[in-house]
Amino acid sequence: MDKIWHASYPEGVPHNIDPEQFRSLNQLLEDSFRKNAARPFSVCMERWMSYGQLDELSAAFGAWLQQRDLEPGARVAIMLPNIPQFAVTMAGILRAGFTCVNVNPLYTPRELEHQLKDSGATTIVILENFASTLEEVIDRTPIKHVVIASMGDLLGFWYGRWITFAVRHLAKLVPAYRLPIDQARTVTPFNRVIATGSVLPLRPAESNLDSTAFLQYTGGTTGLSKGAVLTHRNIVAAILQAEAWFTPALRRIGDVSKTNGIAALPLYHIFALTLSLLAVRWGSHLTLIPNPRDFGKFIEVLKKRPFHMLPAVNTLYNALLQHPQIKSVDFSSLCVSQAGGMAASAGTAQHWLDVTGCPMIEGWGMSETCAIGTNNPVTNKHFTGTIGLPLPGIEIAIKDDDGRSLAIGESGEICIKGPQVMTGYYQQPAENEKAFTADGFMRTGDIGIMDTCGYTKIVDRKKDMIIVSGFNVFPNELENVISLCPGVVECAAIGIADEKQGEAIKVFVVKSNPTLTEEYLHDYCKQNLTGYKRPKHIEFRDDLPKTNVGKILRRELRAAS
Repeated sequence: MDKIWHASYPEGVPHNIDPEQFRSLNQLLEDSFRKNAARPFSVCMERWMSYGQLDELSAAFGAWLQQRDLEPGARVAIMLPNIPQFAVTMAGILRAGFTCVNVNPLYTPRELEHQLKDSGATTIVILENFASTLEEVIDRTPIKHVVIASMGDLLGFWYGRWITFAVRHLAKLVPAYRLPIDQARTVTPFNRVIATGSVLPLRPAESNLDSTAFLQYTGGTTGLSKGAVLTHRNIVAAILQAEAWFTPALRRIGDVSKTNGIAALPLYHIFALTLSLLAVRWGSHLTLIPNPRDFGKFIEVLKKRPFHMLPAVNTLYNALLQHPQIKSVDFSSLCVSQAGGMAASAGTAQHWLDVTGCPMIEGWGMSETCAIGTNNPVTNKHFTGTIGLPLPGIEIAIKDDDGRSLAIGESGEICIKGPQVMTGYYQQPAENEKAFTADGFMRTGDIGIMDTCGYTKIVDRKKDMIIVSGFNVFPNELENVISLCPGVVECAAIGIADEKQGEAIKVFVVKSNPTLTEEYLHDYCKQNLTGYKRPKHIEFRDDLPKTNVGKILRRELRAAS
């Protein structure tokens, strides 16, 4: 089809981008490190890191990894929150020629075990706060090398030691753990890794644009998460697309390298990860927010200095708006309020505009598309209620179940093609065959309509996926876990509308043991599911609606809720 959306592009936004200008993502990173060596890269708890320091520290980390005799492209897991160690670790892994596997730090042992085994990760970098989770499963995983980070590692000698002491002994946020060490496994403190690697040479990696950069895990339709294979080309393309799209909003700054981006969304999530790499491309800096749920401290950080980009999910914008101190923040420098990860609501968008004077700009994407696939123009002055236009180099087609493209205005599955779209799911040939159409478009599972100007509106969801505060939750995974709870015969999970989270999880349960209670089931879920995957509502039933072949009818449960 004609790329009708190009006519709606803001002035100066190119129709295409060229990832071939870089040999790999590593070249993009290293070019920026050298060019911007004296400039700040990040600030966390008022401690700054420059690009030059990021260059030195990540080179040391990468050199240490290369001494571990890992195979080319070996998977290294990162289980860290938004602290300076994240960027050092990520860049070090890539520069050493290995693959990053981002892990949610709040995973339960069951979830962590699956991801480590599925990815085949042999090394993990983990904050000590979460080491007790790793302890429970490490003997059932391929992990041979553990790097233990502490909160204050890169925050300066005295201040860092104080922060680590406070986290361990005052806040008591580090549960006791004991990781086994033997001839087959090493456990090394993060700062010792840096000290050891700093006297070792970093050998140039043989990575190219077709090498795997990330395994980005996403919900699985079979009940288990699966890794989207994102190459260096995919990531470079996504960075260049984002650069082309967001630059017009920052013209009033004059120099994009002066941009202060707020990194409150978790860096292990593809949305925040892509925008953090955009900051590297620009040579701009990030304000790291390790715990955005502490809204009082979050707002105090916002008050410290002008900021220009604030990416968030709808629930985070809403939570900030409800805080009594929000009106004490100076939003006059804010150029981009980028909403993604979940549907943005018109009510929150209007309230945000009233308070900040900066319109929420909604976008749409997936882990499989390196975050942003479509976005509203950043020059918009109002909320459109659509997911916007395909970014440069991206094609969107609305297709029927047979893969045929439909006419403008017809409803069908949103399918996407572009240089930022994953090559496939890691070791999942059956899933890959289902994921792509014959003409190379990836099926997204979202049902949408494109208008004559190229804007797309999501009208339904083909999959049963539930989106809780921007995180994808697949009912099959929940049902598989809950069905193992003693006293549960069968169950079904659905998403229902929720004012704060967008959607909340409701589980219908048929029980064999009449003494099974909601409280017990909630406790069971707490032990086996990450927070955003836990049901908010539980309803016991005598039976569940089914087809004549016994398949549970979730749509009937949704209609009755």
